[in-house]
Amino acid sequence: MKIEKTEVVIIGAGPSGSVAAGILRKQGRQVLILEREEFPRFSIGESLLPQSMQYIEEAGMLRDVVEAGFQYKNGASFVRGDKYTDFDFREKFSQGWGTTYQVQRAQFDHVLALAAERMGATLRFRHTVESVDVSGPTPELTARGPDGEPYRVQARFLLDASGFGRVLPRLLSLETPSNFPVRGALFTHVEDRVAPGTFDRSKIRITVHPQHVHVWYWTIPFSNGRCSLGVVARREYLEQFKGTETERLKAIVAEDPSLSGLLKDAVWDTPARAITGYAANVKSLWGNGFALLGNAGEFLDPVFSSGVTIAVKSASLAAKCIAREFAGEKVDWEADYAVPLKGGVDTFRTFVESWYQGGFQDVIFHPNASPEVRKMISAILAGYAWDKENPFVADSKRRLGVLEKLCAA
Repeated sequence: MKIEKTEVVIIGAGPSGSVAAGILRKQGRQVLILEREEFPRFSIGESLLPQSMQYIEEAGMLRDVVEAGFQYKNGASFVRGDKYTDFDFREKFSQGWGTTYQVQRAQFDHVLALAAERMGATLRFRHTVESVDVSGPTPELTARGPDGEPYRVQARFLLDASGFGRVLPRLLSLETPSNFPVRGALFTHVEDRVAPGTFDRSKIRITVHPQHVHVWYWTIPFSNGRCSLGVVARREYLEQFKGTETERLKAIVAEDPSLSGLLKDAVWDTPARAITGYAANVKSLWGNGFALLGNAGEFLDPVFSSGVTIAVKSASLAAKCIAREFAGEKVDWEADYAVPLKGGVDTFRTFVESWYQGGFQDVIFHPNASPEVRKMISAILAGYAWDKENPFVADSKRRLGVLEKLCAA
């Protein structure tokens, strides 16, 4: 079997893999990306957070993204019955980017992957990783290309950026159940035909079901008059609705008067899709010669669009650790990679859990919220979940718990 050698192998060319490749190439590392699919390909998770722009810029890919023509985004709006509120991410506690984009992931992921290739990474589409051996001094994997011939690759380090494919967690038995309830999503893209001036296209819209606090809809406008539309709920709720995925999604959208009214002229021209049980976790985010990036490690929930931000944050942290290893330093991957990454993930987790319990919803819809507190919350919604200067990051559970009680009083 053919054997290749390189410095870093990345499994997956999604945002975490491509951003990691860009940062590593700026360090001068040899990088090989193996991607199972052919790009462009459909993916969900289209609303970016401003924090992610820092890591796209760090990877040398900012110009590629800016010039791609995506929908400008400056915040998020929330609707529950007759209540409406929005957050402008430029008005936030944390320093850094306050704007970003809402993207068709097929195009966005392709833009990043081609940028990684432009920067000197070797990019191979339709190459599937079949086995991995991390028992020796350096990782080794077996892959198979579109010609059907297997080959082996030896590398000094291996990064799993395979997203929901979760290659290393499966092959190395690292998967462990998430403690989140089993939820599912139905989603599609539509030609929305929303009248100008009735919808702020620079913000994602989150709509809470009028009767069920745990059911919510996303509406993500794109720059071409289309939008991503989806609903998230517990599996037992979704299973009440019969028919095709499109018929089920239409029926659930019809249950909310504000959303169905907004989309009354929409053209449903793309079959809806479904995903269930997407929350995932692992026993460890790293091991001998490897690390897990983004969704390959842990995925919480789509409600605050944190997936891509966590993914590219993990890419940046891992690339810094790899740079130190190549410089001959001893790296404590738990302290220098896993713990910092989990810190922000746990902040998001606190707010996600509170959202589904209804407490955080009461907070954001409260009519007399403190402007300073809103700026702190805006920063977290903008992705700055690692900024410990923010009291709602440094002490998330206690601070949010106190705020929930005040808003409920």
